[in-house]
Amino acid sequence: MAGIFPKRIGLSGVVLLLAFAWSVQGQVRLRTSSAYNQITVEDAGGYRLLRFNGSMETRMWLPNPLFGHFEYTEYFQMPLLFNPKPQRMLLMGLGGGSMVRAFQHYYPDIHLDTVELDPKVAQVAKQFFHVKETAKHKIHFSDGRQFLRLNKTRKYDAILMDAYTSNQFGTHIPFHLATKEFFALASEDLTKEGVLVFNVIGTHDDWRSDIVGSMYQTLKSVFPHVYHFQASDTRNIVMLAVKSKEPLTSTTLKNKVAALRAARPKLPKFFGPRVARIRAQAPKSAANAGVLTDDFAPPGGLLKSKKR
Repeated sequence: MAGIFPKRIGLSGVVLLLAFAWSVQGQVRLRTSSAYNQITVEDAGGYRLLRFNGSMETRMWLPNPLFGHFEYTEYFQMPLLFNPKPQRMLLMGLGGGSMVRAFQHYYPDIHLDTVELDPKVAQVAKQFFHVKETAKHKIHFSDGRQFLRLNKTRKYDAILMDAYTSNQFGTHIPFHLATKEFFALASEDLTKEGVLVFNVIGTHDDWRSDIVGSMYQTLKSVFPHVYHFQASDTRNIVMLAVKSKEPLTSTTLKNKVAALRAARPKLPKFFGPRVARIRAQAPKSAANAGVLTDDFAPPGGLLKSKKR
């Protein structure tokens, strides 16, 4: 995760944002380095901020750690539509643990395995962002693809992809986690009604739309159906690739929401408005987009900016 990119603003808006950012510069709680990142934790304006290599990864409201996160992380709860009572989920990319905190609070019955490449990130998340390992949450230090390749026993009801890396050229999706071959491997580790969720930074029709289109086409080459959600506060598109061959219709979606609410009466209030943003049709950019495969690996990965 990295790099905050709000929706398009004019030059005057940029100036105002820069002035605001300068005015709310807060207290640096930690500045450290790992083999992968320059990590900074800062408190500013009532929020705790996590930055990797200068780009913001996580935002958490200090008075209540369940709030202040970026809206797109809430769409990672959409797999519950396809299985209201999942047993086990896999999260790739810990960051500051926004999704971990949410799942531990709203769905404490779900076992969550988190795969994180950088042990220092996990240390910082535990110390500053209320991330905890419990009987229901385990952190595994590994590359995500290697973790799936070595997994011989577990099946996941959902795989949640929010793993990014950054360098001097920006923040990007590791290419080996975004190919047809990787998604086929992930599908094998999903249950019959399993769902793969992928956070993609971009827009449907403009900025980074080419990558959005390619990600859609690549997921569609493996999974029968791909749905997507555009976050309202940032340029994040969250894609849901489902193994079920039954397409969603307005009726089946309504029935799934009703079944989920019956199974989980304490469903978060934001769940309904988030479901309403679902799109089933392919993004326009997918028409001219190709499928990403292991045969072609850009040296810098899929250049993206993202946030959590």
